[in-house]
Amino acid sequence: MEFKKEQLANGLDLIGEVNKSAKSAAVGFFVKTGSRDESEQINGVSHFLEHMLFKGTEKLSALEVNEAFDRTGAQFNAGTSEENTVFYAAVLPEYLVEVTGLWIELMRPALRDDDFNIEKNVIKEEIAMYKDMPSFDVMDQCRSLHFDGHPCGNSILGSETSIDNLAAEQMRDYFARRYAPNNMVLACAGNFDWDQICSLAANSCSKWRQQTVERKLEHFGGSKKKKRIEKSNLAREHICLMSSGVSARDPRRFAASLLGVIVGDDVGSRFFWELVDKALAEAATMQFGAMDGTGTFCSYIRCSVDNVTKVLDTISSIFQSLSKNGITEDELRKAKNKVLSALVIKNELPMGRLGDLGSNWIYLQQYRTVEDDISSVKAVTIDDVNSLIEQFKPGDFTQLSIGPAQDREQKTEDR
Repeated sequence: MEFKKEQLANGLDLIGEVNKSAKSAAVGFFVKTGSRDESEQINGVSHFLEHMLFKGTEKLSALEVNEAFDRTGAQFNAGTSEENTVFYAAVLPEYLVEVTGLWIELMRPALRDDDFNIEKNVIKEEIAMYKDMPSFDVMDQCRSLHFDGHPCGNSILGSETSIDNLAAEQMRDYFARRYAPNNMVLACAGNFDWDQICSLAANSCSKWRQQTVERKLEHFGGSKKKKRIEKSNLAREHICLMSSGVSARDPRRFAASLLGVIVGDDVGSRFFWELVDKALAEAATMQFGAMDGTGTFCSYIRCSVDNVTKVLDTISSIFQSLSKNGITEDELRKAKNKVLSALVIKNELPMGRLGDLGSNWIYLQQYRTVEDDISSVKAVTIDDVNSLIEQFKPGDFTQLSIGPAQDREQKTEDR
């Protein structure tokens, strides 16, 4: 494999990992913008924009966009997070240039008023759909409670109110500021011709205007608040716990990822053996999420209302044991095998490789091979993980629960 990079005069980064033995190729635009870059007044605009790019350009209608992807057999999609919006496709090598050209075209969408007004209803339906999914809703609301005013707590979807009040001109202004070439990366992975991609980008993207793009970076320790929300249509308790962690630029992110697996992997973790295997909870997981300037450990637990107290007591015991005794060599070895297996299997395909390639460039401005990441995981020691536990205290968390309404007597006892 061979790494290639180029930067246009307007700041657009072009990166590629050429693998001539691959049977496919993947391409994606990584835009460094998400819900944390929004104000309260335009919350949800990043995700809304993701939808709007598929509505077409001055040259292409939405139907023509779909037909263009369809005729190449591309597996394509897009996604918005708190920090990034990514547009990607995996194709046969002979169609990569065509699909790259299509994405380049879509990166300068029409953003028509008529499309905007129609898509508003689609977004509001999506918000309503996720509100009906307590496993999503509890994590979304816990993030807001944990960050408590910090922009990382902004909802990716926004709210019905923010979407209702959003104007097309506000979206166009946000797009002009954030979808600047110096805030984007065009990445390719797999079997492709690098010179063709560079020539295409240079001819089609050079006129894009550079902008001053900023993002406030700071670590946030979390509010440590506790809150419970009642919903009459629920039969189970949904619990989200969130505590702070290292950032995406911190080399300790590999140790943090392993800690998440040790505590909350869905098979063989401490949560699994103490909560799921003993039938106290139906689901119990913890994951580490690295972000720009900060990070989180996020747990999700689903159980019966009758088991809530015992579940929370068990979780408290798990975290107390971690703080007192740390992890074991056996736990670290198993966690490394899980992380390494997932890493290698994902990166065997150009589509999987594209994600890591673009993400590393967005956060680190650095090319990392699969071997680099494998070495970093293998190098983590027990002391590395235990020092993270000591510093970040994952047992000192923000807690948000969503569950069925309790009778007055029960609620009085809970207070």
